[in-house]
Amino acid sequence: MQLQISHTTHYSYDQPVDYALQRVHLRPLSSNIQDVSSWQVIVDGGQIEARYLDHYGNHCDLVSIDAGAQKLSITATGSVTTHDTSGIIGKVYGRAPLWHFLQSTTLTTAGPKVRALSEIVTRSEDILSGLHALSAALLEAAPYKIGETDANTRAEDALVIGSGVCQDHAHIFAAAARLAGVPTRYVSGYLMINEQVDQDASHAWAEAHLDELGWVGFDVSNGVAPDEKYVRLAVGRDAHDAAPIKGMRLGSSDETMIVSLQVQQ
Repeated sequence: MQLQISHTTHYSYDQPVDYALQRVHLRPLSSNIQDVSSWQVIVDGGQIEARYLDHYGNHCDLVSIDAGAQKLSITATGSVTTHDTSGIIGKVYGRAPLWHFLQSTTLTTAGPKVRALSEIVTRSEDILSGLHALSAALLEAAPYKIGETDANTRAEDALVIGSGVCQDHAHIFAAAARLAGVPTRYVSGYLMINEQVDQDASHAWAEAHLDELGWVGFDVSNGVAPDEKYVRLAVGRDAHDAAPIKGMRLGSSDETMIVSLQVQQ
């Protein structure tokens, strides 16, 4: 499937900004599940200071704002041909070792509710079926709902709230799977939604590592294995590692952010 993507993030500030730097994961890489035929990142109101591959193998751009500017926009556009592999990425590895994806982070630290979910995996006859059961139980415990959590909500807290969005689901899944001894990573990317070109945000899911299969994807929010409707952008231990855009700025100005995203065939 060939997907056309246009993703723009607009920043506005109520006062001139002296300095701001964004770490940008907006360049998908070709792999066995996707071929990037064309792609570009355009910055208005700033510039790309550096480009590199990080320790997870993600393509990163460091984007600075023009001194004294009050607006910045970062636009990623391109075409990606995707392949349905039933969620199986395979035995593809980067610089980060598998044990790194067993480590918890602030966002994926396990509490009592995560521990209870983790037991679903440890009690299962095999790990793969246990992970599928975990995904279903997780979605039942914290159904998809916008507005109850935010970018800094921890996995355990989302379970206490009893709802969450794709970021929360990926964090909970990773926390529970890691506790069961399964290396698991967070994935950011895009999802084509049938009959809905315009979207409010990018998507997130999880990938777990099984010795016999390698990396396998789980989209908890939709209860499916990622297929040809998905485009992978970046991976990490949590959303802070793999976020499409994450940054900092100096000064007391208030920031307003507007995201415009279209994903279509």
